[in-house]
Amino acid sequence: MTKRDTLVEGLKRNLVKVVFMKVNGDLREMNCTLHESILPESTITETEKKINLDTISVWDIDNSGWRSFRIDSIKQFKMIEGII
Repeated sequence: MTKRDTLVEGLKRNLVKVVFMKVNGDLREMNCTLHESILPESTITETEKKINLDTISVWDIDNSGWRSFRIDSIKQFKMIEGII
């Protein structure tokens, strides 16, 4: 299992606090998840979406929107709460 797979599995089961370095050099904290019960209805199927293995797209809990971050920019990845 790759690091990306491990992170995605954690996001599917939990609320996670991710601290990462944005492309512009700013440090960003984000509470996010990929848990099915929280995600909005999708209008794009997985087969239509190109997957970039260097990034992870997540649902930002605080801003109610999709955001992404580069895996190599992660400074902290901490489970906040288990959902299942």
